[in-house]
Amino acid sequence: MKMSKIVRTQANFLYPFILIFGFYIIAHGHLTPGGGFQGGAVIATGIALIAVAYKYNDIKKWLKKTRLTATEGIGLLAFIITAICGFGTSFFYNWLANSGLLFGDRVPYGINPGYLNTGGVLPIMNLAVGIEVLGGLGVIIVYMLSYVKEVK
Repeated sequence: MKMSKIVRTQANFLYPFILIFGFYIIAHGHLTPGGGFQGGAVIATGIALIAVAYKYNDIKKWLKKTRLTATEGIGLLAFIITAICGFGTSFFYNWLANSGLLFGDRVPYGINPGYLNTGGVLPIMNLAVGIEVLGGLGVIIVYMLSYVKEVK
């Protein structure tokens, strides 16, 4: 069953903001409460919002189980590769910290206002976890929708 035009319009309006907020939570996970899991769950909530607002046949065309499963696998693979990149030191070694490279700026002494580039490999791991959770929860949403019968 398709929702009213008002519900669909509001879902279309809110969806980009939900995505931006989810990626904000992922990006700031090493500085604030939150991270990959919470941000991925927020983005999956946006998927659930769109799934509620539109007909099942439309959602079935847009959300493919294979794409979401591939997204979950890519997130898991990125997490494992980032964890292995310690190269002879230890598993999950923060090899980017204080390196001057991406996310490797030095943390200043004193009060830290929360610079995004000081996390080392943590933002990369948060992004990988966010992608994995988005794929996993998206698959769960699609499987739950597959049991919904079309009401006429």
